[in-house]
Amino acid sequence: MNIEVIRIEKPDEINFVLGQSHFIKTVEDIHEALVTAVPGIRFGLAFCEASQPRLVRWSGNDEAMLQLARQNALTIAAGHCFILFLAEGFYPINILNPVKQVPEVCRIFCATANPTEVVVAQTEQGRGILGVIDGQPPLGVEDEADITARKSLLRRFGYKL
Repeated sequence: MNIEVIRIEKPDEINFVLGQSHFIKTVEDIHEALVTAVPGIRFGLAFCEASQPRLVRWSGNDEAMLQLARQNALTIAAGHCFILFLAEGFYPINILNPVKQVPEVCRIFCATANPTEVVVAQTEQGRGILGVIDGQPPLGVEDEADITARKSLLRRFGYKL
């Protein structure tokens, strides 16, 4: 078995979701979940088919996000993984639960805008995602000023009253 670390290639401000599912119907069902959850959402989705013809299946409505999704899916190349890129101004918090409710979705590895690396194992049979490295390690524990700043940020984004 070989282990490879693959960096997700994307602009800094773009959020993405990386997950695993189990069926070709994933592409249509995640697409429906997104447009139902957030009217006007712009995204690109790609799914690595694990059985013949083993294509990268895709859907979405934003060409730049579609390009990112197809490119990163081909680079990861792990069976039954999907990667979803959200256009600027759209966030995982608004779509994560609807995506998790899609019957084909088995797991979510991450939902982030951070620099991310995907740890992939390769055997004679194929490739699979072992996990992700999402962002960087903490530098310490927040103090009262950091707590105030965190709460202020959440209110500025409209996530808390």
